[in-house]
Amino acid sequence: MTYDSNALPSMLATAGTAGASDVHLTANHPPLMRVKGDLAAIPGFAEPTGTNWLEGAVGGLMTNEQIVEFRESGEVDLSYTVPGVARFRVNVFRQLGDVAVALRFIPDKAFSLEKLGVPAVARDLVLKPRGLVLVTGPTGSGKSTTLTAMLDIVNRTLPAHIVTVEDPVEFQHTSRTSLIHQREIGSDTKSFAEALRRVLRQDPDVILIGELRDPESISTALSAAETGHLVLSTLHTQSAAKSINRIVDAFPPDQQTQVRTQLGDTLQGIISQTLLPMAHSDGRVIATEVLINTPAIANLIREGQVSQIYSMLQAGGSLGMHTLDQDLRRLVEDGSLSMALAKSYAADPKSLDEARVRPRELDADAWSVHTPEPAASGWGH
Repeated sequence: MTYDSNALPSMLATAGTAGASDVHLTANHPPLMRVKGDLAAIPGFAEPTGTNWLEGAVGGLMTNEQIVEFRESGEVDLSYTVPGVARFRVNVFRQLGDVAVALRFIPDKAFSLEKLGVPAVARDLVLKPRGLVLVTGPTGSGKSTTLTAMLDIVNRTLPAHIVTVEDPVEFQHTSRTSLIHQREIGSDTKSFAEALRRVLRQDPDVILIGELRDPESISTALSAAETGHLVLSTLHTQSAAKSINRIVDAFPPDQQTQVRTQLGDTLQGIISQTLLPMAHSDGRVIATEVLINTPAIANLIREGQVSQIYSMLQAGGSLGMHTLDQDLRRLVEDGSLSMALAKSYAADPKSLDEARVRPRELDADAWSVHTPEPAASGWGH
């Protein structure tokens, strides 16, 4: 099958209609999409033949600066919009000397925390006047979607100035009660480091950092939280305790005591999440672990006794805390999740043995994969 550079919009439209959350394109390989968590062929698009159409198609998406970055580093992040289809987060990279592209559908509206199944305590966290709030989880666990919902609460509720630093900008917010400025790496600022060095001069109340990716971004986030700002960000970690260790371990040993102190003083909470296939529908359901910082937990963080936090999460239900295993049990009991799958993700599978399954009517729309019409999807991002 021969493609030209104009095939890309049609390919993405077909994937969107099929309910894809992601599209993967590789030179001289059939285009693939991720549907319900699994990769599948895009209907009507066989393996390309002839010249490498993908390099031409990708070149048309990039600015001159992004083309230079791609040539120098071999990869680049950008955003792309297909009118009438969707907006995409795009990563272009090289493999075995050829071009490859990963595109992720970005929701066209902010979903409510309730619709997504995110614990209600997330609303309390995002309305705090200051401190650090983290949303963590593996790639594809919905971190960006959760942060979008949380930021939308601030935007609609508080007369605040929100500044985001993203690579690239994903969901595009409209200022409502808040004033919101979204800065994209490459087009609005040279780098994360440059944007974060200057962000405190922009009179922000709320700062969203797309990802805490290095000691410099972590230091800026902690300093901003210390000086009276609310800072929201993400980490690629799979539990609350691992998130704390990841932050501390990013620094050399002689700085870790100071970082623990800053983290104990500024952390408001951590929502760690993952998306799992529902037991009796095509959608996906969110499973979470929630840490709310208390004086006792803050002291454990300062003392480096992170392993003891788990028992506090187990006993902290009245404060909105729970472990992943506790949430998995809840999902098994209400019929959302199969026992076998829950046990495969549990830290202690035996803790689920006494779960009593109570099947009920389920809403499978919230974390379903992208569905352009009607626009009722959420998870998958």
